[in-house]
Amino acid sequence: MTEKHSAGNAGLGDHDFPSRKERRRHEKEQIQARAQANVTRSVAPINPARYENIPKKTVSGKKAASGRGGNSNISPVPSSAKLKPAGKPAKSARKNSGKPVKKSMPLKKNSGVKKDRKPSNSRPGSGKNSKVTRPGKNPKRVGLWVKRILGVLSGLILVGIIAGCLTFLIAYYRLEVPEAQKFANAQVTTVYWGDNDTMMGKFAERNRTIVDTKSFKNSYIRDAVVASEDRTFYENSGIDVKGIARALWNNVRGRPTQGASTLTQQYVENYYTGKNTGYTGKFKETILALKINRQVPKEKIINDYLNTIYFGRGTYGIEAAANAYFGKSAKDMNLSESALLAGIIPAPNAWDPLVSPEQAKSRWNRVLNLMVADKMIKPEERKAATFPKVQEKKQEATYFKGTTGYLLQHVRQELITEIGYTEDEIDRAGIKVYTTIDPEKQKMLEDAVATLPEDRPQGLRVAASSIDTATGAVIAEYGGEDYQKIQRNAVTQDIAQAGSTFKPFALLAALEHGHKLNETINGSGPMKVGDTSIKNYGGASYGQVNLIQATKMSINTAYVRLNSEIGMDTTRQVAIAAGYPKDTAGLDQDALVGVLGSSSPHNIDIANAYTTFATGGIRRPAHIVAKITDSSGNVLYEADTTGTRQFEEENISELTKALAAVTESGGTGSTAGKLGRPVAAKTGSSNDNRSAQFVGYVPQMVTAVSMYQVGEDGSEQSITPFAGVREVTGGTLPAKIWLAYMKNAVKDLPAEPLFSYKSKGNRISPREKATPYQTAEVPSPPPPPTTSRPLIVTSQPPESPSPEESEQPEP
Repeated sequence: MTEKHSAGNAGLGDHDFPSRKERRRHEKEQIQARAQANVTRSVAPINPARYENIPKKTVSGKKAASGRGGNSNISPVPSSAKLKPAGKPAKSARKNSGKPVKKSMPLKKNSGVKKDRKPSNSRPGSGKNSKVTRPGKNPKRVGLWVKRILGVLSGLILVGIIAGCLTFLIAYYRLEVPEAQKFANAQVTTVYWGDNDTMMGKFAERNRTIVDTKSFKNSYIRDAVVASEDRTFYENSGIDVKGIARALWNNVRGRPTQGASTLTQQYVENYYTGKNTGYTGKFKETILALKINRQVPKEKIINDYLNTIYFGRGTYGIEAAANAYFGKSAKDMNLSESALLAGIIPAPNAWDPLVSPEQAKSRWNRVLNLMVADKMIKPEERKAATFPKVQEKKQEATYFKGTTGYLLQHVRQELITEIGYTEDEIDRAGIKVYTTIDPEKQKMLEDAVATLPEDRPQGLRVAASSIDTATGAVIAEYGGEDYQKIQRNAVTQDIAQAGSTFKPFALLAALEHGHKLNETINGSGPMKVGDTSIKNYGGASYGQVNLIQATKMSINTAYVRLNSEIGMDTTRQVAIAAGYPKDTAGLDQDALVGVLGSSSPHNIDIANAYTTFATGGIRRPAHIVAKITDSSGNVLYEADTTGTRQFEEENISELTKALAAVTESGGTGSTAGKLGRPVAAKTGSSNDNRSAQFVGYVPQMVTAVSMYQVGEDGSEQSITPFAGVREVTGGTLPAKIWLAYMKNAVKDLPAEPLFSYKSKGNRISPREKATPYQTAEVPSPPPPPTTSRPLIVTSQPPESPSPEESEQPEP
């Protein structure tokens, strides 16, 4: 009997199939057809055996099955039902007298599920968006490769560890501890005069007194340093492994280079090796720290450390520091004083309470808090502590007395601003600094200033500097009478209005743009520029004068008119190219009257700029440091004296003619003409006689003298007339000091003609060598011929020439 396989309620219609295979094929076709039409499947499951073990549940008197999808309408197949092989009728079919057996109800979607969700019993390929599951990689094969890679990496790491250990062991046993005193004592910076064998002074000479800190009645300073610098000092092996790893990790990630120094490592660095910056140096330091930690007791390490390190104010060791900060011995310091000194160890000059009180107090609080945390002091002691008062920093009386102190200040300033040393390095480097100062000429300059009469007004300051034109070396400098009384260098730190010494920059700018010395310009006056009234010295008014006459007589109105043609910006650029710093006070002003010298340079800047004139247009920056060596004589630095051409020889030659006329009879600088050899010069007086300048030169030497007066509050004042002079101008007392010095200074120099491009024998050419001082501020395009503000002449008083000094105190 042929078994009938009915689709029944499967939604396929009442069909009899000759076999189960035919029924399944028919179901598959119907499912695919519905899937293409986006119809929900509602046929009976192909394999009802999956649902045999689902527990039955009766709901409202009817049987219901709970499938994996939650509440479903699938009728479960009785657990007793068994699938029979194809071709054999089931018992239930025979029992129902040939009626088709009803299959399980198809899965239906729940109301809350999206319509396009795939049925849980769909097979690959049965729907439009179904994905075909491809067989993955062989997990056994992947695992094999992972094991191989891990094995190689493990091997490399092991090899690296073994190599590192061998390197460490070899270095440990081969590295010997050096002699401590060899490094500990070579830290004083010594400054020498220009003759290279006479000492001028020292920076941070160690007045160190070795003390036994173990004998102190209390251990405040020892505990404070341990708490601040290395809290595990008494337990560690001399190094901090975690700290080294952390620092190395930060360095590898490109973060700022960090150290991991314990107190022992700092002791090694200060006492044995010097400052270590590279990885090799740090590795050596680490090895030494380990060896010293094994060989030297902790008590000796902390004691030597306290007697070695730098505490600022030029002091090394705790005894000198206690005297410098508190005026007492280290054994008498209390808790607060000890905490302060311990706190500023990393940067003593920067964290000095007189330099940075807030930072010093922050460090002091930190140390005390750490001491409480480490049970070195009781909370009550911490609460009772008050911030200590420190005494004023004292200058080293032996070297900073008199005029020498100003020279040492200039040396220190140049080491920092021009060469690149830090304050700490100067005080600790142990270098030898050879200056350019000629002791004999220095004495001549001091004697020349001393010729001023005793009735000089209180607050009068005199600055003078003399420069060797062949090298730019400062061979003599007068920065003041006594550095211990006034700690401010009049040559390098004070400023005063340039006055008419600024006018040659405008003349050179005109020459650079094609003007000639024989050109005439209107020198009549007074005149107005906007709201500013300009007049010549003594109320003089001149007619048409050439540029030499305008320079010789220092005619204000003529130079203002000249500046209106070339432009103040062009004049300013010439000043910078000659040697004025870009940030010179007042140099940024664009007013035409700026040509009369309203800017305020340092005395050394004026001398520097005129050195460029004396050399024929070659700029050699002024410097006081000639050479630096280490304690063994190895040269660390040598001044570059090459020079850079800034101006054409022809133009400088013409400028020199005009400046030479200034020293002739009738010129404002005729005093310099008494030198008895070719000389060029320029005078300068500022508004209300607040400054008086004189600068002059021979081919081998330039000297500038400045004079100004300050009140008790540091304000500018008009110079009080003295020494029988009605007005102190550049051509009076400053010119007399210049002459008194130059007469003696040039005695050993041959009389040579001033620079001229026609005189080949007098040319000074720069060597072929690069220099960092080259500038690009040389005037380029010419300015417009007129200005936006017209020049208005209000009146022309009768001419009244002034033979000696025809300068107007510039507004």
